[in-house]
Amino acid sequence: MKPLKPIPDWEDHEKPTLPGSASMPWHPPHRRAAYAAVAVLVAITGGLGNALISANLPWIQGQMGLQPAEANWLVAAYMMVNVTTNLLVFKFRQEYGIRLFAELGLGVYAALAVLHLAVGGLATTVLVRAASGFAAAACTTLGTLYMLQALPRKYVGNLLVVGMGLQQLAVPLAWLLSPGLLDLGEWHNLYLFEAGLALCAFAAVVILKLPPGIQIKAFERLDFVTFALLAPALAMLVIVLGQGFLHWWFDTPWLGGLLAAATLLALAAFLVEHHRRNPLLQLRWLMGPTMLRFIIGAFLLRFLTSEQSYGVVTMMRTLGMGPDQMAPLFAVILLGVLVGIAAGALTFGPKAVMPQLMASIVLLGSAAFLDQHRTSMDRPMDFALSQFLVAVGSGMFMGPLMLMGLRRAMERGLDHIVSFIVVLSLTQTFGGLAGSALLASYQLHREQVHSSQLVARLDPADPVVAQRLRVQQQAYAGLVTDPQQRQAQAVSALAQATRREANVRAFNDVFALSGWIAMGFLSWLLLEVTLRNPSVKKAMRPALAGPPSK
Repeated sequence: MKPLKPIPDWEDHEKPTLPGSASMPWHPPHRRAAYAAVAVLVAITGGLGNALISANLPWIQGQMGLQPAEANWLVAAYMMVNVTTNLLVFKFRQEYGIRLFAELGLGVYAALAVLHLAVGGLATTVLVRAASGFAAAACTTLGTLYMLQALPRKYVGNLLVVGMGLQQLAVPLAWLLSPGLLDLGEWHNLYLFEAGLALCAFAAVVILKLPPGIQIKAFERLDFVTFALLAPALAMLVIVLGQGFLHWWFDTPWLGGLLAAATLLALAAFLVEHHRRNPLLQLRWLMGPTMLRFIIGAFLLRFLTSEQSYGVVTMMRTLGMGPDQMAPLFAVILLGVLVGIAAGALTFGPKAVMPQLMASIVLLGSAAFLDQHRTSMDRPMDFALSQFLVAVGSGMFMGPLMLMGLRRAMERGLDHIVSFIVVLSLTQTFGGLAGSALLASYQLHREQVHSSQLVARLDPADPVVAQRLRVQQQAYAGLVTDPQQRQAQAVSALAQATRREANVRAFNDVFALSGWIAMGFLSWLLLEVTLRNPSVKKAMRPALAGPPSK
């Protein structure tokens, strides 16, 4: 397409890979180091705000006097806007330039982070979190683009892995920083820290600008029609996945209404795209068998990380653990993510794609099976080995996914890049949301099953149960003088212990389910690789052709 501005006289090694990306001129070592530092700052800034809210959601819920379903809107609002923004981010960079994209994206984010300090109600806080999701979408891309300037062009693949992995550092850092921030005051300190970090990132991208790229006419009128249809559909799906297990799926009619409306809007958007000459989403390509396999695989990889983000974290919260007790575990997780990113970057290459993906699945599945026999006596550091494995696997798989998808998109042309970026973003967002929603629903179901089984065994005539009740009554002897009240307190304490044990058993079932999903995924991937092997194809050809005719 015709450039909107004159193209500088770049040498071959300096030219941007694509319109919308930065050129890659020579930089002195100190400037390359500065680009790497800004990449880390910007990428962490984009994810840390939402990670701080997620890590401290029960505490914020108590401070603001919210119900669990109300508090969940703080995370859902961010996610629903963040995922829809990616539909247009790439084309904005192509048409208006990478520098404007950087300064506008981080400028808006810094302004919204400061605005957080002035709002206190649920409605205004949800609106600001939603707007922050829009601004933070820019940070993910900027972190990668700045990291690509840190080394010469021949290392662009390795740097791509590092840039994509930086955003995963936000969650463990949020858990490590939270105790210190909350010790100094109320939940406003979280927003104060987020605002300061956003202002630092904004100053960094203004002072150290990305090299210019190529600008082309990218937007078409029908792009905005597709966006107007698909954005609310995706937002509704985020709401359904975020609120479904809290309100329960079959007991809340408005969840079904949202799901039906999302389906109709998505179908309308797909109909528009199907008949366009230059569609925003290449549906025929995306619906092909090759890309469908990629979409399912990318979705399942992110789904499997829910064993950590939902399973372990929620189990520890159920057992009374907070950010103070969880911080050492997340220091191990942070180390694991760094190891995973380093391993993915150092072994990056076309031949390493499948081995890296399989290694990630094995690590995620092994961690789940290690955790399937937990007890109520376990504490955060008892999960150190398994969660280190999850962190390594999580840090490793983004590079192979990006390389595999980009290679397939580039084979089809520039107009397929937008489709790939949107699909990758959607699989990672909805894989995480669906993982949490499904595992939470399964855990709740299994808790009810285990609870009914345990309660059925609590016969007061049983000597063991009677002895436990006497021990409980003795514990309250110095506090409660009335024998009947002591008896009621003892029964209540035993019921709480029963519910706790039922929850732990349910979480063990969740870990086992996650492990078996990983094993099924690995088996499917091994079958795919085997069937694509040229020697296997050659051996199977006579069998597929049938017996020779006489």
